[in-house]
Amino acid sequence: MTTKRPFGLPSARLILIAAVAGVLAGAVAVYVRSMGSGNGEEVTSAQTAGICEGAVARVKSVSEFAKGQVAAMVAAEPPRPLELSFKGPEGQDLKTADFAGKTVLLNLWATWCGPCREEMPALNALEKEMGGEDFEVVAVNIDTGSDEKPKAFLAETGVDALGYYRDSSMGVFNALKKEGLAFGLPVTLIMDREGCLISAMNGPAAWDSEDAKVLISAAKAP
Repeated sequence: MTTKRPFGLPSARLILIAAVAGVLAGAVAVYVRSMGSGNGEEVTSAQTAGICEGAVARVKSVSEFAKGQVAAMVAAEPPRPLELSFKGPEGQDLKTADFAGKTVLLNLWATWCGPCREEMPALNALEKEMGGEDFEVVAVNIDTGSDEKPKAFLAETGVDALGYYRDSSMGVFNALKKEGLAFGLPVTLIMDREGCLISAMNGPAAWDSEDAKVLISAAKAP
């Protein structure tokens, strides 16, 4: 577990921040129920029921473990498909659908975001411990401009386990903002292996904590 917590704060204060973020995100969860998919297409409740029927139990399970360091993680009610686009490590076009078969913790970050910088080593540690064929931390950088700054930051901080995902257009952030899922950075989503959104969070967390690992294990469960 990394010794430095987001913002350098002790656990109790981080939990308080998470709790406040959770209250805000709770309002988002209600709002999101009537929204469409990330590409702007409307998804009906009937479609959602068919595509994400298997995610209902995962949402319930994840909700039970959204506490402690990850208390701000709020369930998607109902779970639904979410399609987002960004660039992969080789500059190739990717969509969240390309990760089908994997549970994904999708995190948006930028070098100018202090809390993002603080939590990146913890995300790296989570990927090292739990990443594999069935789970990946997909940290998408949204700095505008060239790759120089984000790549330099990752190298300087020893973040070596995360794939390099980018969206210099900030389109992925704007899509989440439009749907009421993003107020600022960092923002983190959990998507199941069918590509269904099951939980979302605004604000930082200690992703290498036992609370986070238990939450991810619940999200990965059959």
